[in-house]
Amino acid sequence: MSETAPEEVRWAGRYIVAKTRGPWEYVGRQGGMTAAVILGVDPEGRAILVEQYRVPLGRRCVELPAGLVGDETAGESIEAAAARELEEETGWRAARIERLGEFAASPGMVSETFWLVRAHGLTRVGDGGGAAGEDIAVHHVALPDVPGFVEARRAAGCAIDVKMLLLLAGGWLGTNPA
Repeated sequence: MSETAPEEVRWAGRYIVAKTRGPWEYVGRQGGMTAAVILGVDPEGRAILVEQYRVPLGRRCVELPAGLVGDETAGESIEAAAARELEEETGWRAARIERLGEFAASPGMVSETFWLVRAHGLTRVGDGGGAAGEDIAVHHVALPDVPGFVEARRAAGCAIDVKMLLLLAGGWLGTNPA
């Protein structure tokens, strides 16, 4: 069976590794690196979203703010990475980061997992937009308006990250988003 076959590296780059195990082909992050994905709601009850060009898709994509853990500092905690990425991408600083759990977005093709976190006590400290060359647009969308916003961005040609389903399905944010 495939689960007992040895894992073989077919190609390795700076950030990703292509592997096989038996007949399965898949990719993963170099060194098992994970990501932090941030659920953030500003003090006015609006979801903080980002939109940026994604090379693999060949178009812009609407997403929750996110970033790699430990890509800049070895041993970085999930909470520290989430706080850093939230501020860099969106211009919001969190008083507290809460871990909600580890998830896999496409487990049939990618071994990467991500940690979903919730940002609490947000304070605006800048404009966001990401690091040089990222060209990140920040959107603030009232929670009830998220479905319409997603459809409008899709109609404009944007891809929609699967993690946006968290806001479309509800439940994670409850009645007290702060």
